[in-house]
Amino acid sequence: MIEKIKGNYGHTIYAAYIGYMTQAIVNNFAPLLFLTFAGSFGLTLEKITLLTTVNFLIQLLVDVFSAAFVDKIGYRASIVAAHILAAGGLLGLAVFPEIFGDSYVGLLMAVALYAIGGGIIEVLLSPIVEACPTTKKEAAMSLLHSFYCWGHVLLVIIATVFFKLFGIENWRILAFALAMIPLVNAVYFLLVPIYPVLGGHEKLSFGKLVKQKTFWLLVLLMVCAGASEMAMSQWASAFTESALHVPKAVGDLAGPCAFAVFMGTARTLYGKFSEKISLKWFMAGSAVLCIGCYVTAACAKIPALGLLGCALCGFSIGIFWPGTFSMASAALPGGGTAMFALMALAGDVGCSSGPTLVGMIAERAGGGLKSGLLSAVIFPVVILIGIFFLGKGKKGDKAD
Repeated sequence: MIEKIKGNYGHTIYAAYIGYMTQAIVNNFAPLLFLTFAGSFGLTLEKITLLTTVNFLIQLLVDVFSAAFVDKIGYRASIVAAHILAAGGLLGLAVFPEIFGDSYVGLLMAVALYAIGGGIIEVLLSPIVEACPTTKKEAAMSLLHSFYCWGHVLLVIIATVFFKLFGIENWRILAFALAMIPLVNAVYFLLVPIYPVLGGHEKLSFGKLVKQKTFWLLVLLMVCAGASEMAMSQWASAFTESALHVPKAVGDLAGPCAFAVFMGTARTLYGKFSEKISLKWFMAGSAVLCIGCYVTAACAKIPALGLLGCALCGFSIGIFWPGTFSMASAALPGGGTAMFALMALAGDVGCSSGPTLVGMIAERAGGGLKSGLLSAVIFPVVILIGIFFLGKGKKGDKAD
C-alpha cells in the first residue's frame, strides 16, 4: 500500500485536496465563533476584526519569505511542517486562552501559529499540483481550489450539527477534532511523490519577473480576488445573524455554507468544462455577478434576498483565485516558487484588506455590516477592469 502511494501522483493530488481543506478550516473556523468569542472573552468588533487581519497578515509575511526558504529545505519538509503548524494553531484556539493571562493574547497566538502553517500550505499546493504530470492544467488547478470550498462546506455542516447536539459552549472539543485532519495529512505528504516545479522551463530571475507588466496586472487581480472572497466569507456568519436577524444555525447554512457550496460548484464546473469556456470571459461574467451579489446582500430589505446575495456571491468569486493562478502559469511558465509565492502574497493582501475594510466601515457606521459589505463592491469592479486590460495581451487566456 505504501509503495503504491509513493509511486502514484494521484495520491499527491489527493493530499493537496486535503491540504486545501485544511486551509479552509484554519481560515473559517474562528469566524464561525466570532460572536461566541465576543460574549465569552468580552471582545469588541474591532478586536474580532483584528483576528482575521492578523491571520492574513502573517500569511502575507510567510508568502514574502517562503520563496527564500522553500527551495532550500525542500517542498516535502515545508508542506509537512505547515500541516503540523496548522494543527498546533487549531489546538491552540482551545488551549491558549486558558494558559495566557489575557485570553485575547492566547487567541492571537493560536491564530499566528495556524496562519504560518496556512501561509506555507497556500504557497506550495498550487505549484505541487501544477508540477504533477497532468494534461489539463487549468482544470486540475480549478478542481484543486474547489476543495477549499468543499472543506469550508464540510466545516460549517459539522460545526452546525456539533453545536446543535452538544452546544456551542463545547466548541473547544470540535477544535481538537479538526486538528486531526492536518496531522493525518502531514503523514500523507511524507509518502506521496513530489515533482520538480519548473517542469523543464527556464527559471525566470526575480528581477526579470518583476519587470513583466503582465505580472503586476495579475498581482492586482489576485489582491482583488482575495478581497472579494474573504470580505463576504469572513463576515457572512455574523452578517446573517446580526443584520438579517436569522437564527445562527439557519444563517450559517444559508450564508457561509451556501457561499462555499456555490464557490466550489463554480470551480468544479470550470474544471469540467475548461476546454469549452474562455477563462477571460468566465472571469469577466463572474465579476459582473459579484457586483450584483454584494449590492443585493447589502441593500436587500427582505432577509431571503440578503441570504441569496451571500450564497450567489460564492459562485461569482469561485473562478477568481484559481483562474488568476492559471493565467499566471500560462503567461510566465518559468516563474517557479517565487512567482507562486508572490501571487499568494497578493492574494493574502486582499484576504486581509477585504474583511478589514468591511469591519472598519461597519464600525464607523455604528456596527452596520450592510454598509461594510457594500463598500467591498470595489474589488469585483477592479477585477472587471483588470480583465479588460489583460485581455489586450496575448498571454494568460488560452481560449481566445
